[in-house]
Amino acid sequence: MCLCLPLLAGATGRVTSLDQRILAAHNRERSDAGLPAMRWDAALAADAAEWGEQLAAIDDIEHSPDDPDDEDPQGENLWLGTSGYFTPEQMVGMWVEEKRHFVARPIPYASNTGNFDDVGHYTQLMWRETGEVGCALTKGAENEILVCRYSTAGNVEGERAF
Repeated sequence: MCLCLPLLAGATGRVTSLDQRILAAHNRERSDAGLPAMRWDAALAADAAEWGEQLAAIDDIEHSPDDPDDEDPQGENLWLGTSGYFTPEQMVGMWVEEKRHFVARPIPYASNTGNFDDVGHYTQLMWRETGEVGCALTKGAENEILVCRYSTAGNVEGERAF
């Protein structure tokens, strides 16, 4: 029996099964609101990893530049936190916490604070037409950076998230 404990402990690491846990955290919140579950998309995850590596090099976050010629743009959520400390559920949970400011109005009027930035991660995560997500976790000098990419992109001005 004691021989099993190290195996079990090793199998439940902070970022073990990262992709599945991030997807599950997204879909729990969506399910609670009656929204359809998203699916994991490897191509979105690869795009997220590519941008995440650039962000890790500067150890900071900034949204990727929009391509005005892109007919199918990706949505994007970014998270930055102390390396080795946060679980995937906590990372996504910080976006979910924005729902305390969410009001069901068209973008950009969906925040009870009057500042759309207070709900923008949450509304992307909850965007009704978003069906796929792919994410990557990278490590900078001091911080970890989570980049999630979404298709269909959300936060369309004049539309409601859900």
